Amino acid sequence: MHESLLLCLGLILSVSFLVLLARRLSIAYPIFLVIAGLAFSLIPGIPTIHIDPNLVFLIILPPVLFDAAQNTSWKALWKWRRIISVMALGYVLLTSTVVAFAACWLIPGFTLSEGFLLGAIISPPDAAAAMAVLQYVRLPKGLVSILEGESLLNDATSLTVFRFALAAIITNNFVWYTAVSNFILVSLSGIAIGLFFGLVFYAFYKWLPTTANLDIALSFVLPYLIYLTAEAVHSSGVLAVVSGGLFISYQNHFIFSHSSRLKSNAVWPAIIFILNAVIFFLIGLQLPEITEGIKNMTFSYALEIALIISFLIIVVRLLAGFFSSIFTSFISRYITVAVSHPGWRNPMIVSWAGMRGVVSLASALAIPLILPGGQPFPYRNLILFITFIVIIVTLVGQGLALPWIVRILKPEKLVEEKQDDQQVMEIDRYLLSAAIDELNSRYSNELQENGLLKNKMELLTYKVGLYKSLDNDQKKMAESLAMMNRFKKIMMKVTEHERKQLHIFRHKEEFDDSIIRLIEKRLDLEEERLEDDLE
Repeated sequence: MHESLLLCLGLILSVSFLVLLARRLSIAYPIFLVIAGLAFSLIPGIPTIHIDPNLVFLIILPPVLFDAAQNTSWKALWKWRRIISVMALGYVLLTSTVVAFAACWLIPGFTLSEGFLLGAIISPPDAAAAMAVLQYVRLPKGLVSILEGESLLNDATSLTVFRFALAAIITNNFVWYTAVSNFILVSLSGIAIGLFFGLVFYAFYKWLPTTANLDIALSFVLPYLIYLTAEAVHSSGVLAVVSGGLFISYQNHFIFSHSSRLKSNAVWPAIIFILNAVIFFLIGLQLPEITEGIKNMTFSYALEIALIISFLIIVVRLLAGFFSSIFTSFISRYITVAVSHPGWRNPMIVSWAGMRGVVSLASALAIPLILPGGQPFPYRNLILFITFIVIIVTLVGQGLALPWIVRILKPEKLVEEKQDDQQVMEIDRYLLSAAIDELNSRYSNELQENGLLKNKMELLTYKVGLYKSLDNDQKKMAESLAMMNRFKKIMMKVTEHERKQLHIFRHKEEFDDSIIRLIEKRLDLEEERLEDDLE
């Protein structure tokens, strides 16, 4: 027990230091952790680490997907629904099919069912890897939304194809129209289960007297409950968690208090970061175990096959992006699309950002060792090795090259987007005007008597007047933004000075620590607000 605890603590501490080093080198942490894991695995005496697929599917995947759904924009999903659907469904099926036939051609004795199994495993880009790498790349919001939407939904497609391919190998029977109907049933039932649990928890959060801590505790239980229920009835656990997470996210402001949202935003990101960081580090450590499993063929031959398939899935995705652009331009003559002429630059960038990761490796590890008849599962070790090489090539190779590709291709805005500062100003102006109207209509008498309210009213009125003077004047807007940023930086320094002065009261007996912590919390919230405004 103590050894397991120390191992977990040591693992978290190790990846934390490695992430610090990755930040110092300006490398996305999933890429750096995989490289570090590979390097550690080559050190003599390092014990062989085995990843249990249940660790990924039952422990890591549900909260990671739920958190990603919570941070996904409904507007963006709907706006880019066609391209996201094509990528999450069409790209995965196309890649699986191409890999299936290519593997049959490259590997003697490899059946089409085994090829589809391999294709389903390596076809979906990884959500965690994509989001982490995109933090270091400046892309138009539309492209980011498309990549996030695809990585959120494509796991459901790949895992469903994986399930059917595995069943075909075990039963030695595959009927395509049965597989298609089951695919539709599994997908729709998964969405229904997620929405059902979302509604149940919505009522729970809404009508029962929960606290912020209870809300957070229940939010951690929810993705596991949804996933386990869906999998128990042979539905799509991935789609169930995503649909449930999207529903709760959409109702967030109606059911959670400000305290619940603040605490949740502090707790969830840290836990998801730890889960992602640990699993990416463990991926790199898998090298000795995976290479040990391919003794029945030469390492060079297995590596050659893996590199060919890696190159193939990259090319297939690039070609699919190119032809999707051509098709979009053609079909825009007959239906309304978000972007009628996407060009070639943006599709190429989106296609290049197809890094594989955790789900692919977990799927490969989930292949049973023995068939029902007692025979070893055919080519299991080779499939696992190919999957590992594909992850290394796409995550490390494509991930490291992505910033360079973006600088070379120079992505274009998909649609005319308002600048972030302009959006903030417009919303602030509307909300400030609403606050002034509320004060005038309901508290007019108190405005004359309460000095604090009067001063607040004057500040609100000044801000609204300032925003009105900036309409369509870019020069004034730039000057005002500089003034406001300078104001916020000064106020952050003033707040920090207040914090230092607050420490004096810790040494005074007549002031309770609970009161000092209350004031400190207020200063923290004020500083957090100022930092958010500066980002």
